Amino acid sequence: MKRILTLFMALPLFLAAVPVFAQGGKAVSGSGPRADGYYKDIFMDGGCSLNSYPDLPAADWLGLSLEQLSTAERLLMTSVDTLMQNYLLVGNPLDENGALLYPDGAPRFRVVYVNGGKALGHTKSLTAEGRERFRTYLKNGGSYLGTCAGAFMVAQGAVRDTGYVPRPEYLCTWPGWVVGTGLETSATGMTVEPGSPLLKYYDFGGDMQIDSVRHNGGCYAYMDENVPAGTEVLLRYIGDTLKLKKSIHQKVSAWAWKESEQTGRIVAIGSHPERMVEGDRLELMAAMIRYAIDGNGLPRLKGVLANGVAREMIRTTGDNDPDFTRIGDRQYHHFAVDVPRGVKEIEVELKAPDKLTGRYDLWLFADGQDFAFRDRARYKNVNHGTDKKFTIPVSKPGRYYISVFCATAPDTVDTFYGVQYTGRTDVLNGVPYIIKVSW
Repeated sequence: MKRILTLFMALPLFLAAVPVFAQGGKAVSGSGPRADGYYKDIFMDGGCSLNSYPDLPAADWLGLSLEQLSTAERLLMTSVDTLMQNYLLVGNPLDENGALLYPDGAPRFRVVYVNGGKALGHTKSLTAEGRERFRTYLKNGGSYLGTCAGAFMVAQGAVRDTGYVPRPEYLCTWPGWVVGTGLETSATGMTVEPGSPLLKYYDFGGDMQIDSVRHNGGCYAYMDENVPAGTEVLLRYIGDTLKLKKSIHQKVSAWAWKESEQTGRIVAIGSHPERMVEGDRLELMAAMIRYAIDGNGLPRLKGVLANGVAREMIRTTGDNDPDFTRIGDRQYHHFAVDVPRGVKEIEVELKAPDKLTGRYDLWLFADGQDFAFRDRARYKNVNHGTDKKFTIPVSKPGRYYISVFCATAPDTVDTFYGVQYTGRTDVLNGVPYIIKVSW
């Protein structure tokens, strides 16, 4: 009751002051890959009807940055929890498309991890608009990891004795079906499927088995028919000693699926390895995180720049024109230019519209071989402010790559609700700019 009263009392100030209320876990200093082109590595969804935790041990072990959504315990859930959840995930005036997406719909985190709990309760609480945020996130290259309820949520529905039971309220991002195990408050062993991509990261003690993975009302992937092409089997249950009405022995406990090179990868498991802090079970959660990250969609071009034609990147989320939409915090926008024969050099110019020059830090990169990320771009300008210009010598005709990176991002502060964004929250709705190449 104290938690509920506190939520109601704090809500008006919260809504007026900050755009989000995600909790944050700090990455281990000096370890783990940088989430280049993403705001952070992992967003952990502990929203309505889901379990909420203060951290994710495997993410800490890997040195990955983490933010999370937390709500009250399921029995104490109120309308305030739903309001606060959807203020973050669906959107609000200071962050029109929610924390998962950049203004142009690109993924803002490398992975969304969805906790266990009640799948149907959570997806219903998200509303149709919130579910569409998740689908857009995956379609545009963000990856997804779900345990238990998070595994149910990606399916089209469940298979029961009576047949297929569609769940249009689920995310429906994997075109397959799941079956409830009927196993509550227990644990199972798992065998690692021969050739499982998780073996790229760890050998799990070399015996191809993982013991005592917590299980509570989870699921397995239905593989008897209608199996989506490209579905990968990662693990299978060891259940030959369980006295269940229907055996789950050797049923697919964990699986993955990626629709195309441009979309993110879905990784799902019907059990609960997320709280593990040692041994094979910690490695299991870490391997699934790493496989999800490695499944991020390929970078995409905003467009091909024409000689002397200024491209105005000034649209907002509501304009529904992503190729001309503003850039978000720690995001890249990638462009190309096709240089004809006879050109000796090209000039690249970046500037802000009107009086925004000194308000944001936009960095400019270029490369003659591939997408111009800061660690490998041949040409770069990381001076403060927006307006920048440099000249690129042209050794041969062909395609050159140019990118804009937004180095301005909000600050965070720890509160009762976790980390809240402060400071430069204006960047959440995007920074407008103009880019031009000429020769």
